[in-house]
Amino acid sequence: MSEALPALIQTQLFRFLTVGAGAALLFFVLSWLLMSLGASPFIGSVVAYAVAFVLAYSAQRGWTFGGRHDHARVMPRYLALQLGCAVLSGLVSHVAVARFGMSAFAMSALTTVAASAVSYILSSLWVFAPRE
Repeated sequence: MSEALPALIQTQLFRFLTVGAGAALLFFVLSWLLMSLGASPFIGSVVAYAVAFVLAYSAQRGWTFGGRHDHARVMPRYLALQLGCAVLSGLVSHVAVARFGMSAFAMSALTTVAASAVSYILSSLWVFAPRE
């Protein structure tokens, strides 16, 4: 068992999920903190998202995918993917509640899994794909 944990930590999927969870937690804390300090919800959330986005991109590129990718190529792709995942999250959430009557917890879980899966697959195959 003690050897299984270090092997798990070395997997790309583990690193991807760790960075994603850290980015989500950072966004939550920053948006709450900024609003608590008097920022409007919109400004606080936008600033928090921008900080979390930059740190997540840096960690995904450097740690998860090994830092072998040119910023000029992968940054626009990462931005496009994250915008697409945001739209996907909105659509999945809406359908989950409006069409299937899911609870907020179930909708959040489904949306998180769907967006994470799409983000991981497209990050691996398109954004941070090795150059031929």
